[in-house]
Amino acid sequence: MTHPRKSLDSVIHAPVRFSIAAALASVDESDFRTLRDAIEITDSALSKQIALLEEAGYVKVRKGFVGKRTRTWLSLSPKGRTALTRHLAALQEIASGTPPMGDTD
Repeated sequence: MTHPRKSLDSVIHAPVRFSIAAALASVDESDFRTLRDAIEITDSALSKQIALLEEAGYVKVRKGFVGKRTRTWLSLSPKGRTALTRHLAALQEIASGTPPMGDTD
């Protein structure tokens, strides 16, 4: 039998990236500023984590203009949604399944 921790996604597992994926899962798209404020991190920290998620194919980044200002919109890709769903299932299995060591009941 394989322990469910082996199904955890190492890209999503980091707390900030997990927060980003979870926040984006609940919307079609979010602008950078709204996401930054929702997960309470700095611009630079969010940029770094988004780059890692984008490199993994989990997040799509769209840039455009509103007036003369550049804006960035973010969305969870289908691959990212699948990864998050699998990661959450593994966490749930870990939380509800394995009996403590030494427990034979």
